[in-house]
Amino acid sequence: MSHDPNQVLTADGHLRREQAGQRAVVDVAVGVLIRPDGRFLLTSRPPGKVYAGYWEFPGGKLEPGESVQAALARELHEELGLDIDPADVRRWREQLVDYPHALVRLHFCQLRAWRGELLMREGQAFAWESLPVGVSPVLPGALPVLDWLRAEPAA
Repeated sequence: MSHDPNQVLTADGHLRREQAGQRAVVDVAVGVLIRPDGRFLLTSRPPGKVYAGYWEFPGGKLEPGESVQAALARELHEELGLDIDPADVRRWREQLVDYPHALVRLHFCQLRAWRGELLMREGQAFAWESLPVGVSPVLPGALPVLDWLRAEPAA
């Protein structure tokens, strides 16, 4: 499955969109954490959140005035207990995703350096994966990343 980052990816197109018509875009910083062995981190969405139990790359919403790098550093610390230097964040790609509950611009960043052990502070699960991934279901917004990783030579 190929994804054009200039196109809007529609998730669950059969479901009604909240706030019909023009919707504000929610900006989200997303971390693609890659270990030296090439495995990447996927986390499950916590209970009580939209798409609970789906697997995704970790991250979260940008706060007003916050850079993508700063938001990712904050979110990874809050959710996973990891410390990162925003200077280690490599902006990678963007994808606009139309979910039934929100229109989201995902700012995907690659990250190969962090400090700390995974704490899973929101009750989520984690898995270090390689292609093809062994966890499911995968959040629709994460699917393009799997294609991008497949297309890139291993670092």
